[in-house]
Amino acid sequence: MANQRILAAFVVVLALGSSLIRADTLQNTDVFELEIAGDPQISPDGSQVAYTRLSNDIMIDRTRSNIWVVGSDGRGHRPLLSGTDSYSSPRWSPDGDRIVYISSAEGRGPELYVRWTDSGQTGLLSNLPAAPSAISWSPDGRQIAFTAHVKGEGAKLAEAPEKPEGAEWAPPVIVIDSLNYRSDGRGYLEAGNTQVFVLPADGGTPRQLTSGAFNHEGPLAWAPDGETIVLASNREDDWEFNRRNTELWSVDVATGDMTQLTDRFGPDGSATFSPDGAKIAYIGYDDKKMGYHNANVYVLDVADGTSTELSTDFDRSISRVAWAGASNRLYIQYDDRGKRHLAILSLNGEVDDIVDNVGGLNVSRPYTSGAFSVADNGAFAYTAGSAYRPADVAVGRRGREATILTTLNDDLLGHRELGNVEEIVWTSSVGDHDVQGWIVTPPEFDAARKYPLILEIHGGPFTAYGPHFSVEAQLYAAAGYVVLYTNPRGSTSYGYEFANEIHHNYPGQDYDDLISGVDAVIERGYVDTDQLFVTGGSGGGVLSAWIVGKTDRFAAAVVAKPVINWISEALYSDISTTVPGYWFEKFPWEDPLEYWRRSPLSLVGNVSTPTMLLTGESDHRTPMPESEQYYQALKLRKIDSALVRVPESSHGIASRPSNQIAKVDNILAWFARYRKE
Repeated sequence: MANQRILAAFVVVLALGSSLIRADTLQNTDVFELEIAGDPQISPDGSQVAYTRLSNDIMIDRTRSNIWVVGSDGRGHRPLLSGTDSYSSPRWSPDGDRIVYISSAEGRGPELYVRWTDSGQTGLLSNLPAAPSAISWSPDGRQIAFTAHVKGEGAKLAEAPEKPEGAEWAPPVIVIDSLNYRSDGRGYLEAGNTQVFVLPADGGTPRQLTSGAFNHEGPLAWAPDGETIVLASNREDDWEFNRRNTELWSVDVATGDMTQLTDRFGPDGSATFSPDGAKIAYIGYDDKKMGYHNANVYVLDVADGTSTELSTDFDRSISRVAWAGASNRLYIQYDDRGKRHLAILSLNGEVDDIVDNVGGLNVSRPYTSGAFSVADNGAFAYTAGSAYRPADVAVGRRGREATILTTLNDDLLGHRELGNVEEIVWTSSVGDHDVQGWIVTPPEFDAARKYPLILEIHGGPFTAYGPHFSVEAQLYAAAGYVVLYTNPRGSTSYGYEFANEIHHNYPGQDYDDLISGVDAVIERGYVDTDQLFVTGGSGGGVLSAWIVGKTDRFAAAVVAKPVINWISEALYSDISTTVPGYWFEKFPWEDPLEYWRRSPLSLVGNVSTPTMLLTGESDHRTPMPESEQYYQALKLRKIDSALVRVPESSHGIASRPSNQIAKVDNILAWFARYRKE
């Protein structure tokens, strides 16, 4: 009966906002029916793809990950590892006869398992005290490298006296002496560091290769001879103060001896050896303390240690690099105008696009996303998405058109009428910037009618929206709203200069880009100018609060997980080295007026718009006190306002399906209070 009550609660119509949603459009409980293909891993011979198939379990309100496999010709689509346990991170052995993966099966914590592809037999390889990550096979298939957290002693001051036998005292105090002591999604951090291990592929005792009070990060790149592994680490004494300043290091598998390969101020990582072992490709940039940097591709000559930048003239940030089945060309992944591309990068810096529909992993809001992998022969697998479908598995080869192999959501979305997604470009009122956005119109849209409009603003601020499937945008459209989402200045995928338009000036003229976008949609004639609404999360929450402090044009606003006071954000959040180090020129005590000038709280005296705050109670990125400050100020000014707290939720409010539903339903319910019919 309890489960029936839970299910019934999900389908209860919430206020006027949800009552407008027709039965043949996307429903809030459809969140539990969507499936997403992730982490596509093509086999070494390119014949098949193993991937994680993500689905939401309505009974436990969690995302479950199973591993499926599909042939590169589209045949043999079947589960490899599925059930009530979760399975993730499949990685093929070099000869394709085994797949190592991570699972918490049998009631254990996350462990490494291996599955033989010929017999389907599986074996437990490890007995680890901490979760493994960055799994990587040795070239001969005899060892598996991975990273894991190694617990440290932690700080200690006074020695507690012995308590009497049977006495019940308070828990002991916890002493913190590190700069970075908590993290969003993890809470207060356990003392210790991430280290690299190797484990026999037949199981046994893992051997720790790295040590010291430093973090060592993947991906882990084995040299073709199997004698060394290249990783990324900041091993400087002050690494906590310059966390981005990682270098490439080579660790000897036999001895653990480490050799530094790169040396500059800035992050170097994502190393990968060329098939002939003569070169190492990696990603990095010279850190100039700008708000945004393009990540570039470099190639290091193993023999002489010199590095050459390949993407010097390419004004886009590269998020992933892999050798394209040969030692003279690379695959790269990058974002351009809201779309994620996969391209060939030659060793002389020429870029040749292959596909531009990589994406579909983030279904809550239409962020750029996606992943790919490469076979020994240069064939590749990737996640393919669109404005109307979350990620499916696709494969391709250079010179051939890519093929989408799966249709995971056709059974659901093929029977739902979705809002139409249309690109729009306008010129901002400030700076003459051309700004790109997308309009989602309600199902059965009639341009002769007048509709309410929701301006939905992305976070970051250095991220990007694009023509990708979005549960939130589609549910807003199903409720009868025209939705505008856009990439104002500061957004990525438009180059270095456009992103850094907000350097030491955020929020700023990005406000003008957004308002100009609203005006551009209004000019089309189907928006009711008395029914304008605005919402956004994180960086979008900052801009939503900034907007209602600058104009009274909007009928209502929902400010989700915002920064309201930059001084408290700089000193209380988990990004204390980013805010004063990159987004502001000085520390808060050195220039408090600049922090105040850019704080939405400074404009609260202008606000007349009914405003709701929405934040996770366990958010360490934009902590709850940010929202509480703004809510209290609005209440003191007698502005119609509400504060919605999401229990047990970190910055990713929609990480649990029911929270995704609650977020959208409460936003629609708030807007419905001020919506005219």
